[in-house]
Amino acid sequence: MDDADIPVICGPTGAGKSAVALWLAGESDRPLWIISADSRQIYRAFDVGTAKPSGDERARVPHRGIDIVDPTERYSAARWAADAARWIQQARNAGAIPVVVGGTGLYLRALFEGLYQEPELDRDRRERLADWLNALPTDELRRWVERLDPRRAHLGRVQLLRAAEIALLTGRRVSDLHEQAAASPRWRPRYLLVDPGPALAGRLAARLDAMIDAGWLDEVRELARRVPITAPAWQSTGYGTMQRVSSGELEMSEARLEIAIRTRQYAKRQRTWYRHQLPADAVAPLDPTAADWQTRARDWWRGVTDTGANGRPR
Repeated sequence: MDDADIPVICGPTGAGKSAVALWLAGESDRPLWIISADSRQIYRAFDVGTAKPSGDERARVPHRGIDIVDPTERYSAARWAADAARWIQQARNAGAIPVVVGGTGLYLRALFEGLYQEPELDRDRRERLADWLNALPTDELRRWVERLDPRRAHLGRVQLLRAAEIALLTGRRVSDLHEQAAASPRWRPRYLLVDPGPALAGRLAARLDAMIDAGWLDEVRELARRVPITAPAWQSTGYGTMQRVSSGELEMSEARLEIAIRTRQYAKRQRTWYRHQLPADAVAPLDPTAADWQTRARDWWRGVTDTGANGRPR
């Protein structure tokens, strides 16, 4: 395995990335470390609704990038990339193969391409603009970004707000700033893109039911007693909706429908990001519901980790 090659298992939420990674860990001749690229699993105590791997799974295979900051702490993609680089080196020092597993596209970009330097923004103008942008429904905000920075228009609300803000205040596009800031890559990602296609909707519904049955509402009630409502961790999909159930504002049936819709929308945005941002020649697709998925996953793994006499992947 070339030192620059990093296996990356990515895909939309609920696709089965972690299950594939854990299966490969059992198939590999060398130990694995899983480097989590999930922007919500970083928060301590937010467990059920972020579908963190179980204690048994984390005991079987070392994980990094989970439960690393308090719910009130802000944690940037740039910071994750720096931490991930350290975890990768630690894994290799321990004789293990580091495998990046997760669906947060900005984390992957930060690790493999680098991020742009944010331009200086006038504070007063920014605050006035924020009042206006924050009042826009997401669909209308997306229409604005389709005109201002089309390549960012498929992203979530936070990224849409940032794209509109920078474009309107500086006249520059975030997508252009990313391109200009792209650094010489330190690592070479080899992607396994896990996606069950149409079956994803059913998997997401089953996972949501499992989260509710596992006590998600009880978790939210406990967190609400000690974590401020302004904490970044509450932005994780579904947690705000479950808070409304806890306060009596919503029935669980209504909350379930709302979370299901938002989760499917998030998965759609992830798919769009992968389609436009991942280099096609470095991506192997995997349908985890296919009869031959294990063979395909094993072939990808061997292609990434096997080396010939010159030390390069075969």
